[in-house]
Amino acid sequence: MSNLSNNIKLVDSLTARVGPAGEVQDILDWLIERNRQVRVDIDLVDFDRLSGWHFNSDSGDLEHVSGKFFGIRGVEIRTDGFPLLREHWTQPIIDQPEVGILGIICRMIDGVLCFLMQAKIEPGNLNCVQLSPTLQATRSNYMQVHKGKAPRCLEYFRNAGSHQIWLDQLQSEQGGRFLHKRNRNIVIEVEEEIASHPDFVWVTLGQLKALMRYDNVVNMDTRTVLSGLGWDDRDILPVRDRIHTARGHAMLRSLEKKNGGEAINRTLFWLSELKSRYSLNTRLIPLNQVKEWDIRADEIVRPDGRFFRVIGARVLIENREVASWDQPLIQPMQDGLCALIMKQIDGVMHFLVQAKLECGNLDVVELAPTVQCLTGSFRSGLPHFLDYVLNARREQIIFDINQSEEGGRFYHEQNRNLLLEAEKDFPKNEIPDNFRWVALRELREFLRFNNYLNIQLRSLLAAIDLFNL
Repeated sequence: MSNLSNNIKLVDSLTARVGPAGEVQDILDWLIERNRQVRVDIDLVDFDRLSGWHFNSDSGDLEHVSGKFFGIRGVEIRTDGFPLLREHWTQPIIDQPEVGILGIICRMIDGVLCFLMQAKIEPGNLNCVQLSPTLQATRSNYMQVHKGKAPRCLEYFRNAGSHQIWLDQLQSEQGGRFLHKRNRNIVIEVEEEIASHPDFVWVTLGQLKALMRYDNVVNMDTRTVLSGLGWDDRDILPVRDRIHTARGHAMLRSLEKKNGGEAINRTLFWLSELKSRYSLNTRLIPLNQVKEWDIRADEIVRPDGRFFRVIGARVLIENREVASWDQPLIQPMQDGLCALIMKQIDGVMHFLVQAKLECGNLDVVELAPTVQCLTGSFRSGLPHFLDYVLNARREQIIFDINQSEEGGRFYHEQNRNLLLEAEKDFPKNEIPDNFRWVALRELREFLRFNNYLNIQLRSLLAAIDLFNL
């Protein structure tokens, strides 16, 4: 491996906007070409036409005949007064107890760290091809339950030595749709060349950051893995002259070591207090016992049209390990909004995060963006700070991009991702108990561990580019 530290490699890659595949536009053109060349057919069908799937005769659960992959089951949730939540409800949920792999290979190419990304098509993607990790596979897939080919590059992750591993974490997925679902987020470095393939491309970290400023190009799984890669303010010092805004320098100060330490302890105390004050009790129940939801021939849906529905899909994607299959998908009833408000406090950039309780969480709450909601879910009370976000002035907005959810389980789901800087008169202290201002250093430290930041917050943090603020 290179003698350079991993952090220095990352920073050099972050500043590189040209890589082995050319410029950012060349990568976008390549994605368009992959879209043109690969045949994709997604047909929505009634549940009784889903090959390999059936409703369990006793529970009504929607299951795969192998007993693997995932199931659509019922869940009963009880809480005790968490802000803006009902204290009792039932709903369908994705039960997928196995841990998948989201893995990215990196390698030094011509002196610059590059990442091997895949043009992957998922059945629920809005635009078919998106930039995905080198390996993105459920355990059922990489164990070849489907009787198809093993995923490409799987052997690199299975055989990786500890000296190759940059990142290895179990991180949560969408807590409102999955029950206790986690994936292994892993980044490894290799020295040897990897055989080229038309669906794979080497890109720099700077190019990935730039590509995140286009709608629905970098998929959710890539964003969650990249969010775990971090560096210190000292690593940026050699190239700090490339930061041209006061906002960027306030962000750099937010990475300083002094903005971790005791601040992290105070945030841990705050989280522990919330977890002890509120409870989250979930239990699986038969799908046919879920209240306020109808199981119809072609959908599982609430009569009032809220939240989401479960649908069936017949899938043909020519370049996958198995070219055709059937499966259920979750379709949202509206687009979502994920917004992160930031503010300079004593010259240091801070982020307003919330401790959010979602029914599939492992440990009551996780840190989430300032606003995280479906655009039609306001009947039980407006989310805190929603009006401020929706009425932000253009000069406050750092980025405003539509980003897809994971297309392997969610059909045409995208969230409007917003990062904005609050005005000087935005309140520093007058915030609800389950909200808190934190520095970027704190969030980086929490990202070293499992199940502290939810996937929506990780996605927003992944898009932050110190050199483009």
